[in-house]
Amino acid sequence: MTRLFRTIAFLEGISYLVLFANMLFVKPNDLVLYKTLLFPIGMSHGLLFIAYVYLALAIKAQQQWTWRDLGWIQIASLLPFGTFVMEKKYF
Repeated sequence: MTRLFRTIAFLEGISYLVLFANMLFVKPNDLVLYKTLLFPIGMSHGLLFIAYVYLALAIKAQQQWTWRDLGWIQIASLLPFGTFVMEKKYF
């Protein structure tokens, strides 16, 4: 399950960066393309975020994380590059 969590964390971080890139670079130049890309990127990011939160809770005991560690792991999911830093620190 740890390997699955690390994979989901990586994919969630990538989807977050792709979502930001879509907002910063595509939206100002091509609004139609932005709207076309927003739904699939946003939906995949949302599903990966939910999986990340669920799996973090599921493997808390297995990894012997404290509630404070779990809190930092959850906060990492809200920051760009946060999941990458979290993966290096906790695994």
